[in-house]
Amino acid sequence: MKTSDFYYDLPKDLIAQTPVEPRDSSRLLVLGRESGSIQHKHFYDIIDFLVPGDLLVVNDSRVLPARIYGIKNETGAKVEFLLLKQISGNRWETLCKPGKRAKQGSKFTFGNGLLSATVAKVKSDGNRVVDFDSDENFFAALDKIGQMPLPPYITEELKDKERYQTVYSNELGSAAAPTAGLHFTKELLQKIADKGVNIAYVTLHVGLGTFRPVKVDDVTKHKMHSEHYEIPKKTADLINKTKKNGGRIIAVGTTSCRTLESVASLYGEIKPCDGFTDIFIYPGYKFKVLDGLITNFHLPESTLIMLVAAFSGYDNIMNAYKVAVEEKYRFFSFGDAMFIS
Repeated sequence: MKTSDFYYDLPKDLIAQTPVEPRDSSRLLVLGRESGSIQHKHFYDIIDFLVPGDLLVVNDSRVLPARIYGIKNETGAKVEFLLLKQISGNRWETLCKPGKRAKQGSKFTFGNGLLSATVAKVKSDGNRVVDFDSDENFFAALDKIGQMPLPPYITEELKDKERYQTVYSNELGSAAAPTAGLHFTKELLQKIADKGVNIAYVTLHVGLGTFRPVKVDDVTKHKMHSEHYEIPKKTADLINKTKKNGGRIIAVGTTSCRTLESVASLYGEIKPCDGFTDIFIYPGYKFKVLDGLITNFHLPESTLIMLVAAFSGYDNIMNAYKVAVEEKYRFFSFGDAMFIS
């Protein structure tokens, strides 16, 4: 299977630049896995497609305001740091621009002294290992001065940081939002719970690798990035109970999907655990846990469209995307949603 098999033509004006209000007023394309049938709804209609005994599995990771702007202490030159991964304590792997200003030992100041940094190491890939210091809690300082690391296809400024967070986000650590969850409001979640649908939480910290393009022609040759996940005992118990009772497991987002399928592939069951996953799901993969998937519309030739094609069937998903373009759905992170069941 070739990467080009997952290409579709997307007019630029269909790339959503801002989120809709309220969150659950976005459109919803409902795709039947068996029949390939398509229905056009709004996200608040999702409740009509859920039945008592279903289990929604959501990713409660919270996005770090990981882009910070500062100056080099020696020269006053401006710099931009993007925090990629916490190594330990206040030591982070960081992308620095311009890189020539961030040599080993270089010192920087951010937010008029609220945060300081020293480059401890320059890695072979050009990323920097950086030690941060602050008079207050590091994450509190970051929340004051940091900006959301929005995807490169979003060019408009985000006025409210919380609109790039799910309403149930809790575990700080992602470099990008698990965007399928952005459509839920607290009120809609309550209505879903009142219907007898359970909600369980996993954590997968989304890395910037999620935006990394597939650069090989042969899909199977692509090297996936690694991301940290955790499944708590309460969630594992709910999943196993739901399966035992004949209920459906519906993942909210590709990150929740990858977490569940990673653990099931590794252990043959869902159990409380944490670790790193680089699972790559593309057509031909046999799903072990999922019965349904709520997801956004993904970039052409991306690993994400490959995952949804694996779940829905290749022909079904490519036709659904064609229809979505014709019907002028909004695409990508702030765009509309799809429910595949």
